[in-house]
Amino acid sequence: MISRIRIFLQSLQVESIEKPVLSIEIATAVLLFEVIKADHKIEADEKQKMTEILQSQFPLSDEEIEDIVELAQTESDNANDFYQYTSLINDNYTLDERIHIVELLWQLAYADGHLDVIEEHIIRRIADLLHLRHQEFIQCKIKVQQLHSNT
Repeated sequence: MISRIRIFLQSLQVESIEKPVLSIEIATAVLLFEVIKADHKIEADEKQKMTEILQSQFPLSDEEIEDIVELAQTESDNANDFYQYTSLINDNYTLDERIHIVELLWQLAYADGHLDVIEEHIIRRIADLLHLRHQEFIQCKIKVQQLHSNT
C-alpha cells in the first residue's frame, strides 16, 4: 500500500522548470518585442527587423538569435512590467548605450512603415525606466525619423 502511494505521488510530481537566467541580450530582446506587439499585430517585417537589430548588437549565431527571439516573446507574454529588463540594462549600460537602445526601439517601431501611438507610448515608458531625459527621448525619435525618411 505504501509503495502504491509513493508511486502515485511520484507520478504527480511536476518536473521543476528552471527559469533561464536573464541576460542583457534577452532583456533587450524583450523590450524590442514589447514594441512589436504594442499594436496587437506581430508583423513579419517587424520580427525580421528585430532579428537584424539583435544580430547587429550582439555577437551571436543565427540559432542563438532565434532562441532569444522565441524566449523574448515568451518573457514578454508573461511580463507584468518592464522593470526587471530595464534595471538590468541600467546596471550594465552607460547613458549613451541606453540612448542607443531607445534608438533601436524607434527603428523597430518604424519597421512596418508607420508609427502607432501605442508604440510611441511603450517607447516613452521604456525610455523613462532607462532614465533618459525627455530631450534625449525626442532626439532619438527625430534621429530615427530622419533616417527612416531618407530610405
